[in-house]
Amino acid sequence: MKLLLALANLLIPVAVLVFATGFFPYKPFIPGLASHDQLSNYGPPPERHFDRLIFMVIDALRSDFVFSNNSGFTYTQSLIRSGEAIPFTAHATPPTITMPRVKAITTGSIPSFLDVILNFAESDTSSTLAAQDTWLAQIRAGRDRENDGRLVMYGDDTWLKLFPDMFARSDGTSSFFVSDFTEVDNNVTRHVPGELQRSDWDAMIMHYLGLDHIGHKAGPTSPNMIPKQVEMDGIVTSIYQAIETQPHLNSTLFIFGGDHGMNDGGNHGGSAPGETSPALVFLAPKLKRLPGRRESPVEQTGGFTFYQRIEQSDLVPTISALLGFPIPKNNLGVMIPEFLPLWQNPKDQLNLLLRNSQQILSIVKATFPAIDFSGSSTPDLCDDPSSDSQALACQWSTIQHRLDTYASSDMPISIVLSGLYRFCKDAQDLMSSTASNYDLSRLALGSALAAIATILSSIAIFYSLLLTNVDMFIFTLITILFGVMMFASSYVEEEQHYWYWISGGWIAFLRFRSSQKKINMGQIYSLKSQASIITLLILHRIIQRWNQTGQKFAGYPDIVTSILFQYPAALWTLVTITYLVAAHQISYSLGKHLHYGYFISTISAILLTICSLTFKLSFTASDAPELFPFLSNTSITTLQSLPLLALARTIFTFLGAHATILIAQAIRAPHISAYAVLSTAQSLLTLLVMTQSRAHNIPLFLLFSIQQSCLQNLKLTPAQLSATSTFFAHTAFFAMGNSNAISSVDLANGYNGVAGYNVIAVGLLVFISNWAGPLWWSVAGVAMLAEQPEQPSAGGRSWIASEHAHLAGKDEKSQEEPAGGELKGRYIAHLSMATFFTSASLLAVMVACTVLRTHLFIWTVFSPKYLYSMAWSLGYHFLVTLGLSGGLWALGKKDV
Repeated sequence: MKLLLALANLLIPVAVLVFATGFFPYKPFIPGLASHDQLSNYGPPPERHFDRLIFMVIDALRSDFVFSNNSGFTYTQSLIRSGEAIPFTAHATPPTITMPRVKAITTGSIPSFLDVILNFAESDTSSTLAAQDTWLAQIRAGRDRENDGRLVMYGDDTWLKLFPDMFARSDGTSSFFVSDFTEVDNNVTRHVPGELQRSDWDAMIMHYLGLDHIGHKAGPTSPNMIPKQVEMDGIVTSIYQAIETQPHLNSTLFIFGGDHGMNDGGNHGGSAPGETSPALVFLAPKLKRLPGRRESPVEQTGGFTFYQRIEQSDLVPTISALLGFPIPKNNLGVMIPEFLPLWQNPKDQLNLLLRNSQQILSIVKATFPAIDFSGSSTPDLCDDPSSDSQALACQWSTIQHRLDTYASSDMPISIVLSGLYRFCKDAQDLMSSTASNYDLSRLALGSALAAIATILSSIAIFYSLLLTNVDMFIFTLITILFGVMMFASSYVEEEQHYWYWISGGWIAFLRFRSSQKKINMGQIYSLKSQASIITLLILHRIIQRWNQTGQKFAGYPDIVTSILFQYPAALWTLVTITYLVAAHQISYSLGKHLHYGYFISTISAILLTICSLTFKLSFTASDAPELFPFLSNTSITTLQSLPLLALARTIFTFLGAHATILIAQAIRAPHISAYAVLSTAQSLLTLLVMTQSRAHNIPLFLLFSIQQSCLQNLKLTPAQLSATSTFFAHTAFFAMGNSNAISSVDLANGYNGVAGYNVIAVGLLVFISNWAGPLWWSVAGVAMLAEQPEQPSAGGRSWIASEHAHLAGKDEKSQEEPAGGELKGRYIAHLSMATFFTSASLLAVMVACTVLRTHLFIWTVFSPKYLYSMAWSLGYHFLVTLGLSGGLWALGKKDV
């Protein structure tokens, strides 16, 4: 049985990685740099209007931050009114993460969803664009200049990883150090005045991160947001005034905008309107030649749309035309038609759109080699095209006919121009919606391995429990229903409701089962047990209303926004109580299980708790000072001045020291119990996850502790405890504000105690922060399992014996630790249930992603869900359930 279980757990990570390599492959690209070809009848490309580019990215610059009434970009708005700035709302396709967005705005292509993972791995260099055609490579090639173009770059070091050895001068900053609002931008701005005085560069790129960091830490309504917008508008002012006054800049195109937006929580990565709607502004005195004038500020027309909405990739051919270099080979963008009037000769406009059409056509041909795009499609095929690609071929045939007719007749050029533009947009839509080049064999192999792991773990459960147990039948049914739910996009988006319903129903089921057993034995169901069930249900209701999450109800009132944020004194009262309870638990555990003595254990608990609470007060004062209306400005300033780095490191050092002593004693002591190790570890873990959680979520751990006490009063069977910890772990994950959207990943606590970016340290801290609730319940579940007294059994099917003992009423608290073999049987059966649920749920997600790979929401719903399944399987199950909880159990598991 143990061999089967071990094999099942080895297959899970293999299945995850095999499936991922088939589901998230790198997209192929056309190598080499594009060159200008001579078009028959239309000559060389038209003259360029600009010879220099300043490209400024303001990370997470949502459209309303620039264009709305409540904006700090007042100077920019004045340029829009004067006609010197042309505004757009860009559409950033998911995933709305920096790396794939930078790829889109430099190549014009649709990045792979795998870039979501590579975006978090800052040390990764496999996603470089060094070998791809981009507007940076075209400028550097300097095909129409005597010397190669020179580029300079300051800001987010994502650009340095994507474009190694591309820049003559650069100074990069880490995009993930979200605790910094100021220095990360000052480090960019300090280079600007000097570069504006120099004339030895052809393109200057800046990527500001402070606004994005404010969003991650405190949301779009943070009091720091408007001042940051004013600061960025000041940078725009200084650059534009230099363009107006300095001769060597008088033919400079200035573009600024966001790589993506942000949602109401300040995060991004998903497909919410706020995340996919960054602002985009073109600025230059020459743009006053364009017809029409615009008002600014204006009201949005819906979905954060201000002015015209364009695709973010449309930047690439537009920049190419304005600066006079070839369109990069992998571009799927369409030149923005508002700029065509800069070329007064209609034939020049036709020349530009024809080049854009032919460039996109080359990608379409490579994607659909079986379709004839020669322009000779027969009427039979075009009367009823068999596919979208065939319809596009027929559209190109019509364009070819119009071009021939235009050259030899008086056909209005506007008809040809509109046809070319329509073809480009239709080709863009087709290529953007074309399924990825999935490796179906790897998808099948990954799913097969997950299926084998599910079968092996179910066999292990059978040998541990015999599948006649009603509890196991319900657990299996819940797992199957969860798998079925993964095939519906709306259920995946709102998965939290499934776990809220399941957990509430499971509590009611436990009341029925426990009551039935007592009645069968002729006993009256105790008042204590009744009160515990009622308390569990009440707390469950409170917990599920703590944070609204998902897609449909994310902005609805909840306890945090409607009560705790409205009455901060109540928030900090609950936070203080939670810390006091945590201090008591640590003191009790250190004194009872590690034999520190009353004085030392109390002092240790007090110091740890004071340090952690002080850190959280200072952290929150820096991010959300509005949560301290009862403090004076001097007190808030004092809190903000405390050394967060030192405080966090002190907490982690103390926790690490106690954990080391715990491990040493467990190894050295001959009879230390599993419960002693686990309960001590749980008390220390509680302080860790509280440190890694936002202040408004800290009281949840108080509610979790009360739930645990209620569960201990119910004298549940081991099978019931294992199922309960699984259901409550998922409930806790969503109750803390998480969802299946990439945008809900919280980076705010990822740098606690870290001075600079370290992929392992930051990754671990981010995982602890986002999986704080499940992590707590994993250790709490095995702690309750170790505490549960059982009768020793002669055989290996210990849980069967425990069930008989429970039915016989032999479940009163025992002072003696159960036999080591009994403990071993409990954990193996618990692990069997956890492995079965993990592998079965993973299998369901894999099959859903495979079957629905052409679904409209494959990249916005199902792909993020698979990434979360990877985290649940590799991070939570493999590292926490097997590693942390299993290791702690093994330390205390002594045979007697």
